[in-house]
Amino acid sequence: MTIAVAQPSCVSYDVETNVAAHAAIVRAAATRVVIFPELSLTGYELDAAPVDPADPRLAPLVAACTAAGAVALVGAPVAGEHIATLAVDGSGARVAYRKMWLGDVEARRFRPGPAPVVLDVDGWRIGLAICKDTGVVAHAEQTCAAGVDVYAASIVDAAAQAHVPDQRAMRICATHRVVVAVASFAGSTGGGYAETAGRSAIWSSDGSVLARAGTAPGEFVQATLT
Repeated sequence: MTIAVAQPSCVSYDVETNVAAHAAIVRAAATRVVIFPELSLTGYELDAAPVDPADPRLAPLVAACTAAGAVALVGAPVAGEHIATLAVDGSGARVAYRKMWLGDVEARRFRPGPAPVVLDVDGWRIGLAICKDTGVVAHAEQTCAAGVDVYAASIVDAAAQAHVPDQRAMRICATHRVVVAVASFAGSTGGGYAETAGRSAIWSSDGSVLARAGTAPGEFVQATLT
């Protein structure tokens, strides 16, 4: 299976513009799965309006997924006051996962999701995580206990915290022997993040880095899993 992690350029609150950036990456990556950062459709703006999976503004991304034969895992606030991952493919969009472990500021608005989620894509089992989830040992334990091949995380970190995703990915690889794929915001993304970490990456189950992006918005990297 081919997989990509992406760090699109982002305009806070502008879903239409951000969808266009996502669609362009999906077409360029031409992989089966493309993972995007936390709240990638709105920017890390904790007061952004919920995004309905049926929102017509998502149509260009659905079309790109149709053309590429891809599943895009994108971030958005959704109804019920959740930070979520939407799974988008040629058939449309749906809420795939709701973040279980919230930051203190996030918890002022949002509610934790109920349970881990594992997606099946062509027989590959992809466990979903959003940012703080990756730092909670129990989240990876519960997710991987369901049987996963890939632990896929959508995150946002400040540039000064660029080492944190690497440490967490290495722990998950060492403990659970799974591929870890992390899509990290790059550039400015709102919510006080004037400069985010970038460096999205994919690690093999033995902890070696299969692919890593730089720190610029718009980058993506990909790997073929066998």
